Amino acid sequence: MRALLVEDDEMIAASLRQGLAREGWSLDWSADGLSGERALADGAYACVLLDLGLPGQEGTALLRRARARGDRTPVVVLTARDGLDDRVAGLDLGADDYLPKPFALRELLARMRAVVRRHGGTAQPCIGTPQLQLDLATRELKLQGGRREPLSAREFALMHALLERPGAVLSRAQLEQRLYGWDDEVSSNALDVLIYGLRRRLGPEAIRNVRGLGWRVSAAAAAAPGTGPADAALPYPGHGRD
Repeated sequence: MRALLVEDDEMIAASLRQGLAREGWSLDWSADGLSGERALADGAYACVLLDLGLPGQEGTALLRRARARGDRTPVVVLTARDGLDDRVAGLDLGADDYLPKPFALRELLARMRAVVRRHGGTAQPCIGTPQLQLDLATRELKLQGGRREPLSAREFALMHALLERPGAVLSRAQLEQRLYGWDDEVSSNALDVLIYGLRRRLGPEAIRNVRGLGWRVSAAAAAAPGTGPADAALPYPGHGRD
């Protein structure tokens, strides 16, 4: 999944980018409040990690302006300002969580998963349909019959986007925005290859192509693993591009 870090400390940013990458997150970094606000307005982020003491524009101002324009992206405040009044002010401005520095990466990851779950309308560790569920903690797909499929970082980000709202059609641009960060080199057929690989493992009905529009997971029923011809029913990478 893709997150935005607004933090002026380069060492903290480098450490978080490395640590989050190991856990399957793609992290974009803005070093000041003004560029952070522009990035948030332009991007499609699962969550934002926001420092308060920023050059150019305070983190509180960025948060206030984002909420005023209706941006509901989950925000976890990361700051050395750990007084009670500071925490109350940050939460009242619209932050979803508040984590004082220094913090442990494991706790940050757990808080990120929690705010993403709440943003998706559930407190449960899984999202999806009865037939196909994504475990946000283990980054596995749970299929009917108890089968579990481990996912790569990109596969997890793709299935998270699709299973947040089963039945909704997401375009190529929307999915690429969710999967890839600023520094990622993306080939023209990278998304097709990713979807092709998942459909081979999960079954041809797991991810449906809506010609000319994009892809979706059925809200009523999802993958039926092991059914149907293996390759005949599957589009090759690049086939049916919208």
